[in-house]
Amino acid sequence: MSTEPIREEYDVVIVGAGPAGLSAARICAGAGLSTVLFDEQASPGGQIYRSICASPHRRDSVLGGDYWRGMALVDALRASGAQYVPNAAVWSLTRGRELGVAAGGGVRLVRARRVILCTGALERPFPVPGWTLPGVMTAGAAQVMLKSSALLPQGRVVLAGCGPLLWLLAWQFLQAGSTIDRILSTTARANRMRALAHLPSFLLSPYLAKGVRLMREVRARVRVIGDVTQLRASGSDKVETVAYRSNGGAEEQMPVDTLLLHQGVVPNVNLAMSAGVEHRWDDDQLCFVPTLGPNGETSVDGVAIAGDGGGIAGAEIAEQRGVLAAIGAVRALSGSAPAGETQARRVIERYARGRRFLDLRYQPAQQFRIPTGDTIVCRCEEVSAEQVMETVRLGCPGPNQMKAFLRCGMGPCQGRLCGLTVTEMIASGRGVAPQAVGYYRVRPPVKPITVAELASLPKSTADVNAVVRI
Repeated sequence: MSTEPIREEYDVVIVGAGPAGLSAARICAGAGLSTVLFDEQASPGGQIYRSICASPHRRDSVLGGDYWRGMALVDALRASGAQYVPNAAVWSLTRGRELGVAAGGGVRLVRARRVILCTGALERPFPVPGWTLPGVMTAGAAQVMLKSSALLPQGRVVLAGCGPLLWLLAWQFLQAGSTIDRILSTTARANRMRALAHLPSFLLSPYLAKGVRLMREVRARVRVIGDVTQLRASGSDKVETVAYRSNGGAEEQMPVDTLLLHQGVVPNVNLAMSAGVEHRWDDDQLCFVPTLGPNGETSVDGVAIAGDGGGIAGAEIAEQRGVLAAIGAVRALSGSAPAGETQARRVIERYARGRRFLDLRYQPAQQFRIPTGDTIVCRCEEVSAEQVMETVRLGCPGPNQMKAFLRCGMGPCQGRLCGLTVTEMIASGRGVAPQAVGYYRVRPPVKPITVAELASLPKSTADVNAVVRI
């Protein structure tokens, strides 16, 4: 990996150093293109391979063998000659492929002939009563602490939600020596029949055997409550109890010190949307996904998307999507393409088997996506579900108009924690599809930057014009 200063222009700029970004950078640099990989984290790996270069765990002991696959990707990046810039937040992207980058205490504008966005996924919002209390976290946040610092929750721990990551995290905690008091599965019973038609395809999936083994080991050591239809956390200064209702029965309560919530992941679309990339609502994954060509091409010329930012599919497919996006960039800029396209498509086909089964089996239930009453929806601006629905009753047609009423989605997270919830709430209130409602209109800076950082831009006419356009 090159550590030279950031230049003003590159052949290819890649955003995000997860499996897609690592693969794309290796191929682009290997083809002789000037390539830079910007990453918000301090070391490469993304979320799935976080802290792979400095893991506090022994190999295969806690995180599982799949985690260590990331080391080979990092080694390949190091050998490729691509420039890698850690601790760098990309806060803007124009349709002319000019990127605003915050790094080293300042910001700068970088131009690219091709851009590959590998921004990955975010955890889906899980807005239940009490989800903002101290002691309530997302499962992904707990996994970050486990991977980067070997930190485990203490006291009484409850995991609640649905999706493969919930079971993986439970297994990793148990491997690390932690105790889990209970798992509250919110997977809807109705999902079983909807997913059943896609079971034959899933039986051929490489994920099947791993998933069955993992769930069996967790169930042998943890009490699992299925068919949970209601969930709330309560406490004074921190979470103290979690209450739930299962299978139509009476409400039960239990004391808790740490409550970990998870109901799947969704593409991180903010940077792509800010550049005007066309997105559509996906009825299976219940989120917005970009409209992509065969090599990740988007509606914006010269901008491609690879990895889970183009639709949730897992680490193996993300890696191969990075390969395809890089091959597309090399072909566009040099007229020739490196080998590997056919193999990449074969791997994608193999790991995509049964994907629809997983999407439908673990599709979050409506009551856990569309909150009511005084449950907080927008954490940044402390906007409640009732406030959102009141604006709908007043005639507010969409998320962007709602900003004038409530400032919903205008906080530091730029809607990442409330965007899908608000879209679905408005769609439900108006009786229309989420596609008709749309998403927040995301504008730069997509990530928070300070006035001092912005003032550090070089004072050329071109840079002044760029800032004015923002």
